[in-house]
Amino acid sequence: MDTRTALALARFGLGRCPAEEVPRDPVAWLAAQLDAPPPWDGPPMPTAAEGLRALRDDRAAQCAGLPGGAGRALLHRGADAATSALLGTAAPLRERLVWVWANHFTVSRRRPMLAPLVFPYVQEAIRPHATGRFADLLLAVVRHPAMLLYLDLALSVGPDSPAGQRRRRGLNENFARECLELHTVGRDAGYTQADVTEFAAALTGWSIDRDGAAPGFAFFPARHQPGEKTVMGRRVAEGEEGGVAFLRWLATHPATYRRLAARLAQHFIADEPPAGAVGHIAGVLAATGGDLAAAMRAVLAEPAAWQGAGKLRAPFDYAVAVLRALDLPPARRPSLLSVTGALGQPWLDAPLPDGWSDQAAAWNDGELLLRRADWAFAVAGRAEAVEPLDLAAATLGPLCDATTAGALRQAGSRREALALLFATPAFFRR
Repeated sequence: MDTRTALALARFGLGRCPAEEVPRDPVAWLAAQLDAPPPWDGPPMPTAAEGLRALRDDRAAQCAGLPGGAGRALLHRGADAATSALLGTAAPLRERLVWVWANHFTVSRRRPMLAPLVFPYVQEAIRPHATGRFADLLLAVVRHPAMLLYLDLALSVGPDSPAGQRRRRGLNENFARECLELHTVGRDAGYTQADVTEFAAALTGWSIDRDGAAPGFAFFPARHQPGEKTVMGRRVAEGEEGGVAFLRWLATHPATYRRLAARLAQHFIADEPPAGAVGHIAGVLAATGGDLAAAMRAVLAEPAAWQGAGKLRAPFDYAVAVLRALDLPPARRPSLLSVTGALGQPWLDAPLPDGWSDQAAAWNDGELLLRRADWAFAVAGRAEAVEPLDLAAATLGPLCDATTAGALRQAGSRREALALLFATPAFFRR
């Protein structure tokens, strides 16, 4: 393969699986993945309704003095299904984008109640919209039980609503604050604390029906703060539709487009991407009404995206690339949940709502890099009949230089050579 093809597979994909066909036209291969999402062909993924039932069952078990465990079982089932998709997808760029946006709209199983909901959240709210309109993605995220619980929107009650007056409960501003600061316009847009409060009031009543036949999102008018609100100078009508209309406006704000463009450029181009590239991608978003596929095509058209040493792989990225390269049978494959935890980036378990860092400074740490080398040696022991030089050619192609090839030849064993391959700068980066 040539260098451009190698970069397409490593930088924009998830790292090549040796069984994967080498694309003849790498840019066309990547662009084709941005069309409508393919049907899910992985193992069955748990649903949010199942997750909410599992939470209910675990609470009942706890009250009865029993151990429970339904939620944890769903977490592992979801992780297994998601792992199969990551390692077996024929559309690795699209799969990468699913996880880019899942990190942008972080929910974390650090809150135990989220454990059975995090993978359904990615499947139901993120995956269908990862290359669609950003406004649709934002609405799907806000209405998903995982986000409603993670940032406490499900608990927010209008103080002047019937429910607020009866229960003496009030606004919870967590979601409104994070949505403005992290998900959409950002602090530079000039919103105020009063805007946060009014935005929170506009979304009161957005909650979860936990007891219905199909538990999930529900709007409760009795919890909604009555009256018109004003957020960032814009009038927001009373009721659920007022909140929907404002979210759609927020999703198409020029400041939102700049933030989304910067996120894509930082992920695919450089920790400090060229201002011109960010401006071009933001312009495409504005011209297309927030079309994320069009924005990604703009990234692919940037010369800077195909130059330089590339990005340092975060632990999650690195583990996926190694496991795709080894193409182990499921029975010999380590759990991606446990591997990412050991490497310092536990899967869907970010400590804060801003998610995991996409910059090298967060991961270019001696101890974290040593953990990678240790794990590389351990996982290399699971491989059978894999020739390191052949694997280097299949996964890195021309990115594997003569020095690396010479070191692989001189390794003391096949296992040591595989571990060395996975510890090279070419494999640490994409």
